[in-house]
Amino acid sequence: MNTRFLTKTLTAALFALLSTAIYSQSISGEVTDRSGIPLRDAYVWIGDGTRHTHSDALGRFSISNVSTQDTLLISYLGFATLVRPLNQSDFQGTVTIVLSERVFELDQVVITNDIRFVNKVAQIDLETQPVKSSQELMRRVPGLFIGQHAGGGKAEQMFLRGFDIDHGTDVRITVDGLPVNMVSHAHGQGYADLHFLIPETVESLDFGKGPYYADQGDFNTAGYVAFHTKEQLDQSSIGIEYGQFNTLRTVGLFDLLPGVENHDAYVAAEYLLTDGPFDSPQNFNRTNVMGKYTVQLPNASKLSVSASHFQSKWDASGQIPQRAISAGLINRFGAIDDTEGGNTSRSNIVLSHTKALTPRSFMKSNAFYSHYDFELYSNFTFFLNDQENGDQIRQKEDRDIFGFESAIHHELMLWGADVNTSVGIGLRYDAVRGNELSHTLDRLTTLDRIALGDVDESNVYGYADIGFNFGDWLISPGLRLDYFKFDYINDLSPAYSSLSETKMIASPKFNFIYNPNRSLQFFLKTGLGFHSNDTRVVVAQSGEEILPAAYGADLGLIWKPAPRLFVNSALWYLFLDQEFVYVGDAGVVEPSGKSRRLGVEVGLRYQLTDWLFFDTDVNYTVARAVDEPEGADYIPLAPDLTATGGISMNHPSGFSGGIRIRYIGDRPANEDDSIVAEGYAVTDVSLNYSWRKVTFGIQIENLFDTEWNEAQFATESRLQYEVESVEEIHFTPGMPFVLRGKVVYRF
Repeated sequence: MNTRFLTKTLTAALFALLSTAIYSQSISGEVTDRSGIPLRDAYVWIGDGTRHTHSDALGRFSISNVSTQDTLLISYLGFATLVRPLNQSDFQGTVTIVLSERVFELDQVVITNDIRFVNKVAQIDLETQPVKSSQELMRRVPGLFIGQHAGGGKAEQMFLRGFDIDHGTDVRITVDGLPVNMVSHAHGQGYADLHFLIPETVESLDFGKGPYYADQGDFNTAGYVAFHTKEQLDQSSIGIEYGQFNTLRTVGLFDLLPGVENHDAYVAAEYLLTDGPFDSPQNFNRTNVMGKYTVQLPNASKLSVSASHFQSKWDASGQIPQRAISAGLINRFGAIDDTEGGNTSRSNIVLSHTKALTPRSFMKSNAFYSHYDFELYSNFTFFLNDQENGDQIRQKEDRDIFGFESAIHHELMLWGADVNTSVGIGLRYDAVRGNELSHTLDRLTTLDRIALGDVDESNVYGYADIGFNFGDWLISPGLRLDYFKFDYINDLSPAYSSLSETKMIASPKFNFIYNPNRSLQFFLKTGLGFHSNDTRVVVAQSGEEILPAAYGADLGLIWKPAPRLFVNSALWYLFLDQEFVYVGDAGVVEPSGKSRRLGVEVGLRYQLTDWLFFDTDVNYTVARAVDEPEGADYIPLAPDLTATGGISMNHPSGFSGGIRIRYIGDRPANEDDSIVAEGYAVTDVSLNYSWRKVTFGIQIENLFDTEWNEAQFATESRLQYEVESVEEIHFTPGMPFVLRGKVVYRF
């Protein structure tokens, strides 16, 4: 009896031990396309749906507690989902998963407990709505509006989550890790000119709203946008577009190493000309050249080098006052001072290296250098300060930017959870020479130098982010530390004057994700972020409010109620220690008071058929200054209601295109809402037909020829004949009906 009992006990123990051994196995692999290019962020599921992971920057993945009885399911947008049973040999080495491209289907989207999962929306939009211009790149971020008001060469004005972000004060923008925002810029803090990016080279974009991400630093308050360029071209192409107002655009992308294993290189170039609809032609031209080389190195590592150069020049009609139109002095496309305009250039070098350290860890490093020139002539107030010569100003600078970032990403098992960790350090240094504000006449004569100096600004930072994945739950704390040093030398001081300030800020983050199934996610995101102040403001205030903080929280869900229907929504709150106010007559940024914003946003993506897609995003925000009395607490130009939507198609017959509508409601232009910036709704249409290697297309901006104001400001100004100044809306008119045609040849 005792012998039989002992035998049964030992048998059961042996069976349990063997079972544990079987299910404690791990499998490692990599996901690539058919050309061997690693696919980042592909989702790898165990067939029963209880465990999953995603591929890293080298396309690698590792997943534990699997056996030969399990099945892998690998999913990636734009590629056919692959189901692969496991066998014993898969546990002996690295499994290579090769995915094949296929027609995009929304039912491929599987919701996972990833705090950045909502940015899949942008990838969906890129797949279904190909980008037509550099302006369209930013519009791929749900809820983000842009407006141009200086002849097409100046960085766009941006609106997001109830912010008039001006040119970038509260949204952080990068391209392949290269910062786009300019600190202590001659025109305004955070100035972000994205025109150096050729839209056809963009592979993907990553975005996040709110200050919840430890790897995102300065200017990440309302959100961040990160663009990633292609490592490989599917094929070379050349294209030409021509349209009204003498608009011409040519673009070429050339694969330099077709068919060469482990090596990819291409060159892209763009040239754009336009006069615009204005009475005084814009004479705008822009040139872009970009090259990129990527090599897959031994021992699971990758090196990428890119270089680009951009330059543009333009004439501008500037913002015009409504009273000049009402009096018949000019029409909507006229000018008070048509000698406005400018020129700018930027040259960039970016080096990126990714190296596997272990099967569950890798290091990614970026280093970059930029040289940037900028000269802008503006006249916001006409003859308010100088009734004889006018109030034209010149803002100018010459800048060098150096920087790097290195981060280690590691996965491990801890306390029964899959743990993903990221630890990074970095540096950014800006050396700005001749940061100038001058009073000028017709661009030719300098009447008075208002400000002139040199800025040296350093930002050293480190961050750590940890994600504890307990299956359905993800708990992700993070912490970021930033140290800033601001130096300013005033060249207008009679004696040598060098002012300096330093500051450090800690930015904690804490995020919760709950995924009850693969079709639903609830999230709560909290965190502290910041935007830095202009160096000239910092030293003038003896270091007060150097790094005003932003405190945010998001509560929302992502839901797939049907295989081809994707819904995301959020209720959010953001409190800022300090706003920025742009002072037009002085051409500088000044700090203001505290503010709070509360909003709700809803987005929907629906695939009606295999080739027809519908999308919409609606955002509503209440934005108020905190320390001001009720009725005088409006935040100028903060939008309360915005909406975008449209239908796009990509038919197997070769037809593609779509119709898109964007709407922004009336909004206060001053603190008591007595001056209103008028809202608008604009509709754009595109239609393309591809036949063999050629694509023919037409694009229509403002289909219904709506009369709308693209940029609007409440400004006090005086016309030359006026005795008293007047404060009212000054605006740049939006484009009327514009028709363009294009031809693209692929080879």
